[in-house]
Amino acid sequence: MEPWTFLPSPPNLSEPLMYDAYFLGNESDMVSRNDTLDGARHSFDKTGTAVITFLYFAVCTVGLCGNALVIYVILRYAKMKTVTNIYILNLAVADVLCMLSLPFIAIQLALVHWPFGGALCRVVMTVDSLNQFTSIFCLTVMSIDRYLAVVHPIKSTKWRKPRVAKLINLAVWGVSLLVNLPIVIYSGLVTTKENAHFCTIVWPEPQDAYYTAFMFYTFLLGFFLPLTVICLCYLLIVVKVKSSGIRVGSSKRKRSERKVTRMVSIVVAVFVLCWLPFYVFNVTSVTGTITTTPALKSTFDFVVVLGYANSCANPILYAFLSDNFKKSFQNVLCLRRTGGLDEMERSDSRLDRTRVVNEGVPEMQSTLLNGDLQTSI
Repeated sequence: MEPWTFLPSPPNLSEPLMYDAYFLGNESDMVSRNDTLDGARHSFDKTGTAVITFLYFAVCTVGLCGNALVIYVILRYAKMKTVTNIYILNLAVADVLCMLSLPFIAIQLALVHWPFGGALCRVVMTVDSLNQFTSIFCLTVMSIDRYLAVVHPIKSTKWRKPRVAKLINLAVWGVSLLVNLPIVIYSGLVTTKENAHFCTIVWPEPQDAYYTAFMFYTFLLGFFLPLTVICLCYLLIVVKVKSSGIRVGSSKRKRSERKVTRMVSIVVAVFVLCWLPFYVFNVTSVTGTITTTPALKSTFDFVVVLGYANSCANPILYAFLSDNFKKSFQNVLCLRRTGGLDEMERSDSRLDRTRVVNEGVPEMQSTLLNGDLQTSI
């Protein structure tokens, strides 16, 4: 997610280790001082580098296409302009901007050199890290929104409006910028004895202390705390669905439990799958001694790509977990024509209002539980 370049290794590394990322999916090749940089350059496995470079471009292509499709269908169809989808739109924008940084990362990996100059280095690192923070914060906001919609469906109606969602999206970008300030301030170029340049974070002295502090800073704000909030929200959602399902009949309860459990398990599992391995490497690098091996280097290269691949997974999840997204994707891609998406929105809105008036609040809660939750992520 963030600074993905050559950084000084922490003092407890037993051997120089060329890391390919240090924050939330960003490639940061960390080595101990400039002399180690020179030696580590020659230790690159050319075949492995070629494979990882190819994967970067593949992830970039799939991620750009998938998230561009998400953005288009949300802006195109009136039915897609829900509160939850406004958050998804923000996440897709962040994912697109994140994908735009991947070609630069791949080129530096392939050339073992940053050829684009210091100004572009700062811009790319800032944009990349900013949007990676934004992606994680978007997931957190979406989870909180789901909690409010399911657990407090009536009280939250005055807050769960498209206008409020847009303001929250702006706040997410503002918070991300504040969290990202260390990268904005300290990103720059490191020059080796052979006059090769690497885009990285240039910490002031004592570099080891700054590096260690930043690793825990990014781990807490970029993974642990958001994941804790996400898990708590979905746990409360499951509890609410189980307790409410009893009142709406056993068959509805079973379907609701099954679909919500499936949604929760997939969303949370994909998030953890993509980011947990990366943070295991990062935290281990500052809390223990790592023995460098070619296998370890190759594993970490893959872990970095896996982090970026999370942006590719999001559109796929939407297609499987939301009927509205699935139909919209099919419409745009001409796989199957689903006419009247805009008209369906107006018809559904009238039907929902009539149902609330005729059947009362309990039925509206049931609708939220068995309809809105299933297709909102």
